[in-house]
Amino acid sequence: MRMVDVIHKKRNGGELTDKEIDFFVSGFVDGSIPAYQISALLMAIYYKNMTDRERTNLTMKMLNSGERLDLSAIPGIKVDKHSTGGIGDKVSIPLAPIVAAAGIPDPMISGRGLGNTGGTLDKLEAIPGYQVEQTKEQFIEQVKDIGLAIVGTTGNIAPADKKIYALRDVTDTVDSIPLISSSIMSKKIASGTDALVIDVKTGSGAFMKTLAEAQELAHALVEIGRGVGMKCIAVITDMSQPLGNKVGNSLEIEESIDLLKGEGPEDLKEITLTLGSYMAILGQKATNFNEAYAMLEKTIEDGSALEKFRAMLKAQGADERVIDDYSIMPQAKYHIELPAKQSGLLTKLSADEVGIASMMLGGGRQRVDDQLDYSVGIDLHKKVGDPVQEGESLMTIYSNREDIDDVLELLYDHLEIGTEVNPPKMIYEIIE
Repeated sequence: MRMVDVIHKKRNGGELTDKEIDFFVSGFVDGSIPAYQISALLMAIYYKNMTDRERTNLTMKMLNSGERLDLSAIPGIKVDKHSTGGIGDKVSIPLAPIVAAAGIPDPMISGRGLGNTGGTLDKLEAIPGYQVEQTKEQFIEQVKDIGLAIVGTTGNIAPADKKIYALRDVTDTVDSIPLISSSIMSKKIASGTDALVIDVKTGSGAFMKTLAEAQELAHALVEIGRGVGMKCIAVITDMSQPLGNKVGNSLEIEESIDLLKGEGPEDLKEITLTLGSYMAILGQKATNFNEAYAMLEKTIEDGSALEKFRAMLKAQGADERVIDDYSIMPQAKYHIELPAKQSGLLTKLSADEVGIASMMLGGGRQRVDDQLDYSVGIDLHKKVGDPVQEGESLMTIYSNREDIDDVLELLYDHLEIGTEVNPPKMIYEIIE
């Protein structure tokens, strides 16, 4: 078999066989197929797409390129959640202790951010002492003991995905639905969970800018899950504006803890408890959505979710004082207000540009090896649909440089104040 023939077949819209998919995945991992040929194939896949059968086969080949975690020692149905990423999306941080407090084991393997989309691990590392790296044995033991862990990749999970993703990043093929879906599902299946809820974001701050694109990706993910026997539900949620009010690593930890104290913003609470409710259904702790939602809400009200979070911090070496004293996290030197230039209703607040603004302050990475400034970010005082008065602060910008004219200009250019607006829906569709 020749790699050029595989490229030619896909370039012309053909369906790759199981053997052909195995050939290029194995060859790329062992070094017998060069990156330039894989790059050509990725671009062919980007333009010609893949069938459901191809996507499932690609997922399984990437999954089987490394080891698969065995979580059978953890009692109960293990349920995880994955998000396709967005601005202010800190959901995993309060969600894991909420579902764990309801008796649903959540062994969560998370990632880092690149560009304007923040990573769960980066946010948690804003807490002094938090250890994201664990051995497989430590990871399993912690979930057995307290019901949850949020860690980085443990073991040699899906090495083919790591190599292919690095090429996708530099060949502008990141937003390919077959490549996104096989990447997500290969890692999640390899992580050993029994069931998965996927938060597929749509809007300016998401990979899938339109609802139609998000629906296609959500169906692809659920179809792959079904194809390999994994229980899987996708929830399509809004990312036209940031989720919650705070964007930036330390700030998002503050808001996550606020939610666990019953004080978080309503949009963050709605998304978190909606995703958690479907996790509870898949974990057989509830028979319907309303029952699950009420059960999870109770874990916030009675403080048990906050105590699960405290237990996770202790188990992973973090300073538990952060729950009551946010100032132990890095703090920005300057707090700069962005006043409204006119009165009216906030009609647009582009999630993408808010994320870019936070990255420009130092809160995100443009390259993998960039150092993060955990203290910087943006605290939104207004969301789409809110009334504003001329001169009123729309947001507070946390910065360690006093001159942020570039950031202010970007933000003003991508928000609008008018007279009429329909605030976006938070949840568009559930795909089971």
